[in-house]
Amino acid sequence: MNILSSNDLDREQIEKIFNLADKIKENKEELSLKENSILALFFEKASTRTRTSFEAAITQLGGKGIYIDAQTSQLKRGEPISDIARMLSSYCDFIAARLYSHSDLVSMAEHSSVPVINALTDLEHPTQALVDMYTVLEYKRNPKNVKIAFVGDIATNTANSLMITAAKLGASMVLVGPKGYLPNSTYFNKAKEYGEITFTDEIEKGMEDVDIIYTDTFVSMGQEEEAEKRRKMFADYQVNSKMLEYANEDVLVMHCLPAHRGEEITGEVIDGPKSIVWEQAKNKLLIAKAVLLFLSQSNR
Repeated sequence: MNILSSNDLDREQIEKIFNLADKIKENKEELSLKENSILALFFEKASTRTRTSFEAAITQLGGKGIYIDAQTSQLKRGEPISDIARMLSSYCDFIAARLYSHSDLVSMAEHSSVPVINALTDLEHPTQALVDMYTVLEYKRNPKNVKIAFVGDIATNTANSLMITAAKLGASMVLVGPKGYLPNSTYFNKAKEYGEITFTDEIEKGMEDVDIIYTDTFVSMGQEEEAEKRRKMFADYQVNSKMLEYANEDVLVMHCLPAHRGEEITGEVIDGPKSIVWEQAKNKLLIAKAVLLFLSQSNR
């Protein structure tokens, strides 16, 4: 089994991962992988939290992580991703890949003999969505009573994965972004099959009955050339204290990081009492461990 997309996990499997994370957090039983398990981290894009959390996870579970910078690998000299997958899977027990192209990730999984984990592509970030919903449920126990507003760039890989995972767990979601800037229709329509999801360009309307406000950077990796255009496009959708006033009184704020204070979110909000961003970031290690254990058990 691989985790390439949020579509790869049904509700029961998501809950199994969350149960494993709970066991790790509560430290009620010793959980580990087979001795000397190896995780290959094959990354084309920069990473701080995802790379570190997976390296720490495999180490704490009794294995070892090997980081391969794709920019200095033979991929840059034309070696096919299929050959790299065959080679890595002959050395390692898991592959976590962060690639520009989702189709490259699919090809890697097709040619790998070990589980492949999507550590972010242009289309999805499924492990981040698991982290996000696990964090939401720490604070709001029943997902059916939760409404999430994803604000700003509503067509990011993070938004795509979160709308699927949230809908599968029963949470409702509203995407709040500029007029004419639409979410990815494939993911939006798929999420509609599982649950309630809407879109609006009106901030006040989008914040009605909202329990969680979620935002992401306005300029993602690979979008640097259009940075100024994107900052202007999304400027009105900054998460600030005024926006919070339109939501529920006990609203909480999330961000997958890295954050750019003064752009998509103010320092007052991200560092304030409504922010659960740091708990969210901390949970990346728990979920990384849980994902590795889940895949190990699923592929026996």
